[in-house]
Amino acid sequence: MGEELTEPGGGVRLYVEASLGTGLRVEADEGQAHYLVNVMRAKAGDGLSLFNGRDGEWRARIVEVKKRACVLECEALSAAQRAVPDVWLVFAPIKKTPADYVVQKATELGARVLQPVLTRRTIARRVNHERMRANAIEAAEQSGRTDVPETRELVELERLLGGWPEERKILFCDEVGDAPAIATALRDAAPGPWAIFTGPEGGFDPVERDRLRALRQVVPVTLGERILRADTAALAALAIWQALVGERG
Repeated sequence: MGEELTEPGGGVRLYVEASLGTGLRVEADEGQAHYLVNVMRAKAGDGLSLFNGRDGEWRARIVEVKKRACVLECEALSAAQRAVPDVWLVFAPIKKTPADYVVQKATELGARVLQPVLTRRTIARRVNHERMRANAIEAAEQSGRTDVPETRELVELERLLGGWPEERKILFCDEVGDAPAIATALRDAAPGPWAIFTGPEGGFDPVERDRLRALRQVVPVTLGERILRADTAALAALAIWQALVGERG
């Protein structure tokens, strides 16, 4: 037997693309309908929550159960749309399972944009964007976010830096050299548009490192004396930034 929905909302949150508002109806896609009917044992009349990244979170009810779809009707706004701090995570893709983990946990930690970047030492040369998006949606549903981070296509580092916005600061996790500790560097940092850059296994190439450190917006930091895996470094840096800058903002 699968778990059953309970009131109110059954603890189930679904991300949908459709607009949400009192009395509006949304048709769950085939995957969502399978989850509701076959996993959660949903039936007409059961409640759940919906969000779309624009209209806040809504209490809704299943009003029709079809073979491969469910029709959901919005009843009342339960939470206003909440904005997350404006921080991007720019990370070199790594092996499949850790990459999935980074996307899921970065979503939970409140990253607004997930940008995979191709560096000279990057081992994984491809990114499954559809998989990234699915992982981000699932993590947003489970973590209580009312939005889903933007997942972007893989781009070469030089191309990304060539069009970098002047106003967005870069927290560069530089584990080679004389960078200050991250807590020291961010002690008096102002909230605003930021991005966190973490490299692949083996770190950034010396040419890439010099290119980054030459940018006016860059704040180089170290994450400590221990050698961290690429996925650990990305999430540690994001968590520390949120604690010292994002939440303060």
